[in-house]
Amino acid sequence: MTTIVMTGGSSGFGAIAAQRLRRTPGVALLTGARVPAAGSLPLDLTRLGSVRAFADSVRERIGDGARIDALVLNAGVIRPDDSGRTADGVETAFAVNHLGHYLVLRLLMPCLAERARVVLTTSGTHDPATGAGLATPRHADAELLAHPDRDPDRHAAPRRAGEHAYTAAKLCNVLTARSLSAHPAMRSRRVAAIAYDPGQVFGTGLARDLALPLRIAWSVLGTPLGAPLRGLNRTLNTRAAAARVLADLALGTSAPPGGRTYAALRAGRLTLPDPSAPARRDDLADALWCTDARLAGLAA
Repeated sequence: MTTIVMTGGSSGFGAIAAQRLRRTPGVALLTGARVPAAGSLPLDLTRLGSVRAFADSVRERIGDGARIDALVLNAGVIRPDDSGRTADGVETAFAVNHLGHYLVLRLLMPCLAERARVVLTTSGTHDPATGAGLATPRHADAELLAHPDRDPDRHAAPRRAGEHAYTAAKLCNVLTARSLSAHPAMRSRRVAAIAYDPGQVFGTGLARDLALPLRIAWSVLGTPLGAPLRGLNRTLNTRAAAARVLADLALGTSAPPGGRTYAALRAGRLTLPDPSAPARRDDLADALWCTDARLAGLAA
């Protein structure tokens, strides 16, 4: 039996991927959701206490001695600004897109099987070369991302500040995949870590907190009406294509070559570009891992 644990499996392309995984013979899928449905577990990534409870529930479900074959950290959100704060006092987009997932990862790392797969959904918006139009990351300082009011270079325009919160959190996901791949315990178990950029996928729940006109456009472009745009821009993908690759990565039927920790979906095909220059820096990855641990209440 292959055991897969997943976040972000209740809407968007994550829900399509989860459906495929559930239909795959020999796969047991455990999902976490803010509003759990049948077969899922409660998980609110804005509350570190909920993350800890989720990890406890996963360990209880899989039982003593059982292992996780794939951990898929897919949930995400973009907000109209960076003013939201979680119950723990952390900026909301950073908590959902990165810090909550970091804690899920750290708590479940001891349960990862030999040759397990860890997939962190990131975004090409972390790289200025993608030309996505969003405010690109100025840094990957988890302290400042958790508390942007302390950032001396914080964007004055709320919309740009919200974009930066999102893109910088996605940069952190790429750096975390880099750190995980170099972790001695993970290397000894030959665990594969991959930061997966699905491209821009309209019609998902990612934009649920944005203004109504943007939510409407996001929804409409996720229908067949958005097909002409996808023909012009390689970074635009359908929910079905993004889901197919996410499921393939979780199942191990699609796997980047050894040493590659970043993959991007372009025109419906999985490619292996280099991530941004900051995403390739070991010093940033090491610093982020340690700061995340402190923010999450863990030892580095």
